[in-house]
Amino acid sequence: MDHIAAVEEQMVTDRLRRKLNEVNTSAQTQLTGIQDHVNFTLQQAYFKCAYECFDRRSTQDEINNCVENCSVPVLKAQNLIESEMAKFQERLNRSLMVCQDKFEAAKLQHIKTDAMKDLESCVDGSVQDSIKTLPHLVARLKTSLSISE
Repeated sequence: MDHIAAVEEQMVTDRLRRKLNEVNTSAQTQLTGIQDHVNFTLQQAYFKCAYECFDRRSTQDEINNCVENCSVPVLKAQNLIESEMAKFQERLNRSLMVCQDKFEAAKLQHIKTDAMKDLESCVDGSVQDSIKTLPHLVARLKTSLSISE
């Protein structure tokens, strides 16, 4: 590989990395309200509930069970978010694998200049499609967690 091709490939790699960062930034931004709900509203309710569990008339097992029951809403919310984000990430990964497969096939056919452009275009499409799904994912999470706007 000559120097110019190496520099071009590095530039494309940098652009692809920025595209993938777009997805992360967008996801973090759009999930802020949900994370706030879990971290503040649900956590606050958990601590208030757990505080009420500490009664001198209760046994240690009763207190432990009470505190454990208080944690259920927080844990369910966290598990739901983790599950939805894992599915989102898996869909993005599969889409990016298709791009990678197309790129590898084009390289084998020795059409490298077009292959890099096609790879970049494919990744951009995958990223944009993923970003477009985020509002629907957020809406589904808000509905499941009973978060009103």
